[in-house]
Amino acid sequence: MRQPLLMSRLQSWKAFLAPKLRRVAELFVSQGIALAGNLLYGFLCVRLLPIPDYAKYSVVFSVLAALTLLMDIGFSGALLPLIGERIDDLDLIADYVASLRQLAHWLFLLVAPLTIVFFPLLVHHQHWSWQVVAGMIAILLVASWCARVVGAYGAVLIVRRDRGSWYRAQIVSSLGGLALLGAFWAIHRLNALSAILINVAGIVYISLAYYYRARRLLKTPGRPSERKRKEIVHLALPNVPDAIFYVLQGQVSLVLITAFGYASGVASVGALTRLSQIYALATPMNILLVEPYFARLPKANLKRDYLLALAVLTAIGGSVVLLAALFPKLFLWVLGPKYAGLRFEVLLVIIASSCRYISATMWIIHNARKFVYWWRTWAWITSMIIVTAIFLWKADLSTVSGVLMLSVATAAAGLALTITTGIYGFVRGPRELKKNPFRLLLTR
Repeated sequence: MRQPLLMSRLQSWKAFLAPKLRRVAELFVSQGIALAGNLLYGFLCVRLLPIPDYAKYSVVFSVLAALTLLMDIGFSGALLPLIGERIDDLDLIADYVASLRQLAHWLFLLVAPLTIVFFPLLVHHQHWSWQVVAGMIAILLVASWCARVVGAYGAVLIVRRDRGSWYRAQIVSSLGGLALLGAFWAIHRLNALSAILINVAGIVYISLAYYYRARRLLKTPGRPSERKRKEIVHLALPNVPDAIFYVLQGQVSLVLITAFGYASGVASVGALTRLSQIYALATPMNILLVEPYFARLPKANLKRDYLLALAVLTAIGGSVVLLAALFPKLFLWVLGPKYAGLRFEVLLVIIASSCRYISATMWIIHNARKFVYWWRTWAWITSMIIVTAIFLWKADLSTVSGVLMLSVATAAAGLALTITTGIYGFVRGPRELKKNPFRLLLTR
């Protein structure tokens, strides 16, 4: 009796684990190739570009990261929870994407003028020519729009489980960019502009690949509707102030050093920030594996798997911090001899990055389980303002170590609040969707 029962259980576990292990293997192989190319591209730019050129490169892609978030503010992330198990309803998915596209158009009309006005003010201290600044603005507007397309239509590929196309576009972009970088370096034409344009060309390629593949998968352009716009907005709404402030807070280190420091400081912060990409594999893993898993997880298993995920994340983050504390030269070797003196700064960057890695992954889980609350948004913003105000008052934020210590403090505060949100979610339960998001906004 025991042997047939044991065989039955083994077969059940095999049926459960085999598909998931294949997905994990596919993720690590396919996404690993793409990420390896992107990481190598970034670190080669750190090593090969002169400090003034790398300062320009860092500023452009720091601002681009902010604009990409502002062009979406969590709307694309609402697609998977709203569709749920209805992944075969192509008309429904297309209608949601069309409504999402309409929201993105409105956001772009707001973000583009703000970029044109505020970017020159940000880089005024660097004394770059107006032609350089104007070119940067044009690049930022094109790249941010294409990045928004990547987010929206990439979500369609994930919902429809077309992971092959999702990976393929990123691999082609990554390896193609690396080849172009090598070609420009070989002919002695590698500078800030060429490095930026090669990277942006990869974003444009991915956006076109995702757009056309999503249109073929859905077979219909979809029809935007007020009801679906409201559903998207309502689910994302508590995270909108959070996302906007996250954009500002996440870029505060480079913004402060750009506004008050010199090119060497800008390049140093930008180079050190590259080290945070040690967690780059976490983002696609969260989107492809963690969020869908926790969105479909039975309530009875949630607490066990949640605590297990938190323990694993803490172990990973703590191990990386310990490695940086014991062997900082290992990280500095990656950056090259121009940044060899930044031993303490390396540890600060890794601590902040580890806190944000844990917090971001737990936020994905909270979003999947609808642990999304207004109080968390305002508490997070308030805590970030208080911490930043203290540092502006007490610390020297024109130095690299000063802005990185601020980054550690805000990351630690954010992690503490994320853990508190998880506890509240288990006690209170998920947030219920209401019919009118704008009425909800006014009454809370």
